[in-house]
Amino acid sequence: FYNVLLMLRFCPVLLVLMLPACGASVVIQRDAQFDVTYDDTVTSDNQTIYSYNHTVSRNKTEGVRVSVELLSESAQSPVLFVVRQKQAVLSFQVPLILRGLYQRKYQYTQVGRTLCQPPTKALAETQFFYLDVSTLSSAGVHYQLRVSRVDSFTLQTDKKFSFNATPSQPQFFKYMFPDGVDTVIVKVNSQKNFPCSVMSIQDIQCPVYDLDNNVAFIGMYQTMTTTAAITVQRKDFPSNSFYVVVVVKTEDEACGGPLRFYPVTLPSFVHSVCSLAEVYVMGMLFCLGIFMSFYLLTFLVACVENKRYGTVFEDAALNLKHDATDNGSTLSSEAVTDSLASTDGNYGYMDRSLESVARSRQESLSSVEEDDYDTLVDIDSDKNIVRTKKFLCVSDLARKDKRILSKKYQIYFWNIATIAVFYALPVIQLVITYQTVVNVTGNQDICYYNFLCAHPLGALSSFNNILSNLGYVLLGLLFLLIILQRDILHNRALERNESTAVECGIPKHFGLYYAMGTALMMEGLLSACYHVCPNYTNFQFDTSFMYMIAGLCMLKLYQKRHPDINASAYSAYACLAAVIFFSVLGVVFGKGNTVFWIVFSVIHILATLLLSTQLYYMGRWRLDSGILRRMLNVIYTDCIRQCSGPMYIDRMVLLVMGNIVNWSLAAYGLIKRPNDFASYLLAIAICNLLLYFAFYIIMKLRSGERIQCLALVCILFTAVVWGFALFFFLQGLSTWQKTPAESREHNRECILLSFFDDHDIWHFLSSIAMFGSFLVLLTMDDDLDTVQRDKIYVF
Repeated sequence: FYNVLLMLRFCPVLLVLMLPACGASVVIQRDAQFDVTYDDTVTSDNQTIYSYNHTVSRNKTEGVRVSVELLSESAQSPVLFVVRQKQAVLSFQVPLILRGLYQRKYQYTQVGRTLCQPPTKALAETQFFYLDVSTLSSAGVHYQLRVSRVDSFTLQTDKKFSFNATPSQPQFFKYMFPDGVDTVIVKVNSQKNFPCSVMSIQDIQCPVYDLDNNVAFIGMYQTMTTTAAITVQRKDFPSNSFYVVVVVKTEDEACGGPLRFYPVTLPSFVHSVCSLAEVYVMGMLFCLGIFMSFYLLTFLVACVENKRYGTVFEDAALNLKHDATDNGSTLSSEAVTDSLASTDGNYGYMDRSLESVARSRQESLSSVEEDDYDTLVDIDSDKNIVRTKKFLCVSDLARKDKRILSKKYQIYFWNIATIAVFYALPVIQLVITYQTVVNVTGNQDICYYNFLCAHPLGALSSFNNILSNLGYVLLGLLFLLIILQRDILHNRALERNESTAVECGIPKHFGLYYAMGTALMMEGLLSACYHVCPNYTNFQFDTSFMYMIAGLCMLKLYQKRHPDINASAYSAYACLAAVIFFSVLGVVFGKGNTVFWIVFSVIHILATLLLSTQLYYMGRWRLDSGILRRMLNVIYTDCIRQCSGPMYIDRMVLLVMGNIVNWSLAAYGLIKRPNDFASYLLAIAICNLLLYFAFYIIMKLRSGERIQCLALVCILFTAVVWGFALFFFLQGLSTWQKTPAESREHNRECILLSFFDDHDIWHFLSSIAMFGSFLVLLTMDDDLDTVQRDKIYVF
């Protein structure tokens, strides 16, 4: 049985060897010269062998190119050309048949191929190669043959080189790493958008895969329309050299073009190889230097502010003691209500004392149960009266025990920390798998990098895009340290029972601040994960915690003057989870899907109306079977029976503006149906946040409050940085909404230290702007730290 297998194994070889003796009667062998065109005819009765010789040098690589054109219009059988070299064999037929989509066939009568050049160990040697021409056509087939030297076969660093290519005439060239260069970027530019092409980087070995049907078999490759760029490292090529292969595809579908045949044109390519200097260390030092300077600046500002605020709080404490001595006793809650009822539209500070703090601050937190978080059962009727007054003060909405509220808002931090762990671990695992697939297959169409400024490090293809996210992590950690310092100082003041900490200012609850800082750090981590291999399937990694940050900022802004009625962590994160769920649905199903956009727009408008009702009535309404009856009763009473304006004018103005903005965004989405649904959803969140923030600032100034110097500097600085950040964000260096080849048309060179691109600058500036925005939320009400809470208006 083993002998039979051997016979079967060698039988085809014997048949091939016998074919020339049986089929070809005449073999013509002739010595041929380079750069000479041969017009000849071949039939099934003869076979022509052209013999060439050339000198191969170890220090100089010279390319050899074979060009063939079939002149007979109606050949019965193709002509077979076989090039036999010392260590390689190349064969092709003319007409050359290449297949496109749906097995479409394209025939080319002009074929050009570059011969593979195996390296030689000798200083110089003469090598022979033979070109056999044969056919099975009984009629004569007329052809032209030309073998020429490629003088510019070896590419030079930082020198441009132009060449032409077609689907049947691919090109490849050799590049050798010079001494001291470990990484290069290979760039190819075309003057035309189409035809679609492929650039491949292959090791120095034979055969070279330079046809559309085999170029993806080995090495790294990417499709292109006008631009392609691949970063190559010396460590990946033991011979310190590689081939750059450019293949024109038969059809443009792979690059997003129409499915029609393009005539054989000669697009002009510019090939440039740029060496990279030792920029990694400079890039990392620059990145660390920028963000560590914020640590130093924060330390200096903290020293100055602590010294100044120490004097302010001492004076405020003395004033409070003096007021308490003069008044003798505090006002009851009924007196507060009467005083508020007698106030008519005055937005200045009110001259009243604060009710005394009855509960001791020294009680253990262990006695507080989770069920106590949002309960005022014993004074439910009083709660309805207080929260529906026309003019509210912070003291009216800060009636619950601070221990209960502190634990309630600490859940925000612990929940987001838990979410971060369970979200980040599978994300990291997935992007590592993505990067492994890219490295193993060499298919660089999987990830949408800015290939003109992609600096690899180890297994990472674009280290600079990952490094630039360090700012989110470092500044998020710095914000947590700032909050921790404020939290410690506030707790010490409570332990000393200082009146300014107990009775004055916006109630200090730091749980949401901790959650915001954690979200900023996670945004940096997940954005880095996204940029390991950016594409539409993992874009959610880059946006999920942006939704979190926008939602937490709005909640914090609302909590400042509504601490008793702010949303719980469970309901808040449930709503954010719903937002992320719709984000996933929009990315997967939203593109051009009318039904999805109708459903989403309806849900968007209904959610806006429900939230507006919740905010207007301070939570004192119920969504049950009697909601329609109560709505009709309100309409009849306030609009038909007597035409009266809204009771809470300021809230109504905010909610009307918010509804206008959200209805407009819903209409825009329904009409335009943008392809980038995740960014559209993020724009909705940001617009609502900016609207609420602007309303808060306006109402704060209208109420006679002031913005201190530090907060004002933070606001102006943050606004300027946001402006520059958005400019760099809108540059659009790549887009996964298009094909990889079309995306590379947007690629640009590095603009900072030859290491960072426009999107890296966006990462730097946006992390700084987010940090500044957090500081604005933290410091904008510092002017109220010495003002009694019954003199601070709610809006």
